[in-house]
Amino acid sequence: MTKFAEVAVALPMDRIFHYSIPLNLSEDMKVGKRVFVPFLNRAMVGYCVGLTDEADVKNVKGIISIIDKEPILSAEMLKLTRWVKDNYFCSWGEAIAAVIPAGIKKGRETIGSRLKDGEDVLEKFPQSKPHDLMEEQSRALRSVIESVDKHEHKTYLLHGITSSGKTEVYLQAIDHILKSGAQAIMLVPEISLTPQTIERFSSRFGDHVAVIHSRLTAARKFLEWKRIKDGKANIVVGARSAIFAPVRNLGLIIIDEEHETSYKQDDVPRYHARDVAEERAKLNNCPLILGSATPSLESYYKAKTGEYRLIRLTKRVDERLLPKVKIVDMRMELATRRRITIFSKVLLDAVANTLRCGKQAIVFLNRRGFSTFVNCKKCGLVVKCKRCDTVMVYHFDEKKLICHYCNYTAKPPEICPNCKSDYIKYQGLGTEKVESEISHSFPHARIARMDSDTTVKRGSHDRILGKFKSGKINLLVGTQMIAKGLDFPQVTLVGVVSADVSLNIPDFRASERTFNLLTQVGGRAGRGEDGGEVVIQTYTPGHYAILAAAKHDYEKFYHEEIVHRKELLFPPFINLTKVTVRARNDDLAARTAEELREAIKCEGPEMLIAGPSPAPITRMRGYYRYNIMLKNKERLEACALLKKVLGIFRKPHGVLIAVDVDPVQM
Repeated sequence: MTKFAEVAVALPMDRIFHYSIPLNLSEDMKVGKRVFVPFLNRAMVGYCVGLTDEADVKNVKGIISIIDKEPILSAEMLKLTRWVKDNYFCSWGEAIAAVIPAGIKKGRETIGSRLKDGEDVLEKFPQSKPHDLMEEQSRALRSVIESVDKHEHKTYLLHGITSSGKTEVYLQAIDHILKSGAQAIMLVPEISLTPQTIERFSSRFGDHVAVIHSRLTAARKFLEWKRIKDGKANIVVGARSAIFAPVRNLGLIIIDEEHETSYKQDDVPRYHARDVAEERAKLNNCPLILGSATPSLESYYKAKTGEYRLIRLTKRVDERLLPKVKIVDMRMELATRRRITIFSKVLLDAVANTLRCGKQAIVFLNRRGFSTFVNCKKCGLVVKCKRCDTVMVYHFDEKKLICHYCNYTAKPPEICPNCKSDYIKYQGLGTEKVESEISHSFPHARIARMDSDTTVKRGSHDRILGKFKSGKINLLVGTQMIAKGLDFPQVTLVGVVSADVSLNIPDFRASERTFNLLTQVGGRAGRGEDGGEVVIQTYTPGHYAILAAAKHDYEKFYHEEIVHRKELLFPPFINLTKVTVRARNDDLAARTAEELREAIKCEGPEMLIAGPSPAPITRMRGYYRYNIMLKNKERLEACALLKKVLGIFRKPHGVLIAVDVDPVQM
């Protein structure tokens, strides 16, 4: 009879704990079940990851109780979470906690809900039928089906221009999966993408579809998780956490818009869903499809070097033409017009013409708020957040200054708090200001704004997009929420107010993000029979990212950008690991970061180390932050080294240290 259980707990302690199994629980004890265990004088939820006849310490404490009637963690999920632990600097318990629905993490077996199992989780849509595929789509589908039928793992990079029919390839590949009795996971990057994606999947596959994303209540999310676990749903559609869905017979994983940074988890465990998907596909001997019009440089590099198989879709559905792109040099506008203007004459004329023809337009700016900073024209003071080294943004609707990093709010000053003058001016530009200004120019237009301020309430994404789809709105202003994946045939114009917003961020991926955003937002135009036009306003019209996006030329951008990455030794040529040291005292944070750098250098003399240097936003939420960057070939090697160093490093009281493997934010 097994005497001890090996238990992982969701704490930052990289070890397994042994607990004795009382006789009355021995028959029910199985690997994959949750248990209550005594830990530091309190009862805590743990996860049984193994059974053994020997313990590593004397005087072993006993398990208090077993929570689950049946294991909720499969052998596959235990392997996957162990891989996450080794690759993303966290404990096994923390990795497992990412897999468990939030509502039952504290030891509950179920969550009460007024919804019955499967009721009202998905809206009912009229059934749709498969479309006829173009030759390129057919070739792509045949390749994937071949891997499915052979039960072989292969990663496909489906590089298809906007509106080339990637989704139809996904749908027909999944249809083949269902006929073979297997299941599929489909990841989408943003909550705002899910309404249209859900409609397409639900209309094609009905009750086979389960949905997982953060806007669901805990009860609804648990019901969906349970439907998947019980085998009542064979297709999982969701954001990054859906990669851990408890499917039993996985036959295909798809990641749409694979380049998106939202696939990276912000807090522990800081995994990237794309890499977890690849590991899960390997464990299940099934194919993985990475789809994008603008693949990440890392994925495209792997496709170029043969690690992934590259499949191209170069034509739009029904041979529709890509939208024509005009680049407007705002320096010339500045020189020829009397005052600084938000909209060029070219963009205003294009919007007027679109509305006159009864079509729809999208106006894009990736910055929310009304004025992006408030300053005094006499002494030069800029109003900053008290807790972060960032400017406060004025929001007209709420008549407040808001910090976009910690949500600190303040009343806008009427006189300067520094020199007491009344030369207070509202400067800069956000989506709220764009909406206000464009409504003055086009008072009869039916305008809506879509950003994180207008989509706080549950269901607001669906409501705004539903009105836009039905034609009740003919001019949509928004941030990157409206840039990707949306398919509205009546949209014939996309205007980009400032292409420079993402270009001037202090990050080695700034050019890539700019190219991606411009290509993706431009791809919303001309998806119907009427063709489309994109107007890009910029103060840097000669930048290669802007020129390549205007020509819809990913290859040109890739070849330019990859040279810079190689010269500066950035991904995909190395792996990056960011170690952030933070404290409320600036000197303490800086000194500890310096000491930690020396400790890392001592243990790993061959490791390339940059820093410590202040984070781009040095103070956030009251903490001063310093970054140390590690560059090396193997992610596992960096994790192992840091676990060793931080295991013996004595950090002062009040200092916090975080490790982010493959960071997407500097």
